[in-house]
Amino acid sequence: MEPDLFTAAAEDRQEKDPSSSPLAVRMRPRTLDEVVGQQHLLKPGSPLRRLVGGGGGPAGASSVILWGPPGTGKTTLAYVVSKATNKRFVELSAITAGVKEVRAVIESARRATGGFGKETVLFLDEIHRFSKAQQDSLLPAVENRWVTLIAATTENPYFSIISPLLSRSLLLTLEPLTDDDLRSLLRRALTEERGLGGAVTLPEDAEAHLLRIAGGDARRALTALEAAAGAAIATHEAEITLETVEATVDRAAVKYDRDGDQHYDVASALIKSIRGSDVDAALHYLARMIEAGEDPRFIARRLMISASEDIGLADPTALPTAVAAAQAVAMIGFPEAALTLSHATIALALAPKSNAATLAISAAQDDVRRGLAGPVPAHLRDGHYKGAAKLGHAQGYVYPHDVQGGIAAQQYAPDAVRDRQYYTPTRYGAEARYADVVERVRERLGRAGEGGEQA
Repeated sequence: MEPDLFTAAAEDRQEKDPSSSPLAVRMRPRTLDEVVGQQHLLKPGSPLRRLVGGGGGPAGASSVILWGPPGTGKTTLAYVVSKATNKRFVELSAITAGVKEVRAVIESARRATGGFGKETVLFLDEIHRFSKAQQDSLLPAVENRWVTLIAATTENPYFSIISPLLSRSLLLTLEPLTDDDLRSLLRRALTEERGLGGAVTLPEDAEAHLLRIAGGDARRALTALEAAAGAAIATHEAEITLETVEATVDRAAVKYDRDGDQHYDVASALIKSIRGSDVDAALHYLARMIEAGEDPRFIARRLMISASEDIGLADPTALPTAVAAAQAVAMIGFPEAALTLSHATIALALAPKSNAATLAISAAQDDVRRGLAGPVPAHLRDGHYKGAAKLGHAQGYVYPHDVQGGIAAQQYAPDAVRDRQYYTPTRYGAEARYADVVERVRERLGRAGEGGEQA
């Protein structure tokens, strides 16, 4: 029997008894217009619209690779295509299928095309699990358009899918669903007959907790809603309370408003705990932010600021660690991003601390704002253009690389601030070395001792 995404028997059973299927299955969109989110992929003339509409002619529908996190609608989009298209629709899972099954589908598709003029759409889930050889077996069919491939993956296709297959397909990137997307989906599931049919209501605090639990995953949101609704109905409650949601999904609601005071209070507590070197408190606040559904990029930005504001040159590796964490978070997202944020938070909390870099730029900015600027010394000005020498620009400049020790004793700062010393290094961690260096350099420049004025 040819593999099929949704068998006729299952559909017939669902029609007769909708409650026999999970809520997430019952609420699958039936048309592209019912799809929540991913509107950037559903514009008129888009590859998915053409697949559904059966666009032919000299420019037929293209094979596509759907890349996105779990629960963002990859299988849903395939389901919509299977319901709407007049083509043969075949489904394989890379978890269970091998080259033999792929070749069987391709051969069947060739016969259907040649004998009946019937085109085949092949939905291949978890394509990243296919080996190179298994992916190679798809190439002739895709290239000759014996099948139109819809492949789904949660892994970066540039690492998990062979280049020849990528070049023969369109890569469509699905974005995590927003809270508004999920809120619309939950409310539809509550009211529509194929969903819960108005059997229960969902107050705002319980809805907000479901959104936090979902983390942009529609399937997770609907599964949690179904469990909570079942518990409420079993106890004859007309409302799904926050307590019911907590009890059914075994995850306490974090009292945290991402748009209110708690957002800033908890973020502030995280940074101050890092500054205070209390790694356990810092991890507590980090966990609260993660569990509340905070944007991981926001957390990463705060860590980058902390690395310069509170650590600086006491540990020169702190900022690269924070920046690397931010880049990793942007690439992987939750839930794995929690590991990266923990890594960076621990490193920053345990690093030696110095705010010397913060005080230095603050003092320098204060002087500039007070008007202590003045002209750039003539010997430092640009001397590359014609006529610069006549103006005295760059005349008398000593090239430091020509001087023994690489430090030329000449004036660098404007007259108004020539004796100001903005940077006062600490003796903590690696900054102790910089303290020794800056002392020697200022002495060579003739700016040490009584001649140096602290900002």
